Amino acid sequence: MRRSTRQPMIYRTRSAAVLVAATLGLVLTAVPPAAATSDVIVLPDASSAEGIAKGEGDTFYAGDLFRGDIFRGDLGDRTAELFIDAPDGRLALGMSAELRHDLLFVAGGFTGQAYVYDLDSGATVATYQFAPPSQPDAPAPTTLINDVTVTRDGAWFTDSLRGVLFFVPVDRDGEPGEFRTLTLQGPAADTSGDFNLNGIAAVRHGRTLIVAHSANGELYTVDPGTGESAEIAGVSVPGVDGIVVRGRHLWAVQGSSNQITELRLTRNLTVGSVVEVITDEAFHTPSTAIHFDCSLAVVNAHFDSGIPPTADQYEVVLVDD
Repeated sequence: MRRSTRQPMIYRTRSAAVLVAATLGLVLTAVPPAAATSDVIVLPDASSAEGIAKGEGDTFYAGDLFRGDIFRGDLGDRTAELFIDAPDGRLALGMSAELRHDLLFVAGGFTGQAYVYDLDSGATVATYQFAPPSQPDAPAPTTLINDVTVTRDGAWFTDSLRGVLFFVPVDRDGEPGEFRTLTLQGPAADTSGDFNLNGIAAVRHGRTLIVAHSANGELYTVDPGTGESAEIAGVSVPGVDGIVVRGRHLWAVQGSSNQITELRLTRNLTVGSVVEVITDEAFHTPSTAIHFDCSLAVVNAHFDSGIPPTADQYEVVLVDD
């Protein structure tokens, strides 16, 4: 492994395309394609890509953003194949696996939905309608269910266009229940930007959530009981998308900058400092990542090729953490 140098349907209306392009900061110059290496896992016949989740052992799951399909891959073997051929009309953005009950939670973007899949069979376990879908003929989208993290009790979802989080509980038998909406207070509730809350991670066994705010380029802690939020000081991550947290280390994926910023957080999660900035010639607007065996597995969304993207292939790139 080399050492790094450290949305067909996401509502193909003009307004949505302008929104996504603007908020992802697509003022990038073209990045020359990287030579094929064993550190790049191609998602076969994917039309797009955005989310990724860690499974058991070397297993990972990645989504086709526009089709809603789910791929299953092996990080050790550097392979991937289609796992779930999603019904028409679904999207697949952020995702997270709940391995105690073999469930995969997937954010449904502009549909206002979320999906729960069985990791053994690929069957749909539950579908949630968190908010009315953004209408193709509307002047602007009204909801964007963007990312998800799992805790011992269920799964938390962000909405990039509303100052709320959605929670789906999971009981002891692995049955998802009725969702509830958490209204946010404080800086995480800011919806003044075109594209706001994005990545999310649970820490302290789910007693605290960390959310990424793309427009503000900041990170916030959220109390899942009250919705109160607070800024993590000392952090500037413009265009932040997905985040990964392990202990006191946090990796912020910044697609518009083609980089990932590694931060170290203080024990009380009030301050963060930059450890290093990870870049790689294989990055093409990375969107989300997972941590795997002292490395990061990073999804290339290829938004640098346009909205919708028109890349010849979509892949997961492995780089040292």
